[in-house]
Amino acid sequence: MSIWRVILCIIFPPLAVIDKGCGSILIVFILTLCAWIPGVIGALVICNKR
Repeated sequence: MSIWRVILCIIFPPLAVIDKGCGSILIVFILTLCAWIPGVIGALVICNKR
C-alpha cells in the first residue's frame, strides 16, 4: 500500500476504496457517517487486503 493510499484513507476513506468494489465503498461510507475513525480503520483494513 502506497503512502498516497494511506493519506487518502485518512482524509476521505470512501474515495480510497473506490477500486475495491461497490460493497466496500458502501461499508466504508456508512462507517464514515457513523464516525470518522471507524471509517478510516475500515478503509485501511480493506486497502491492506490483497
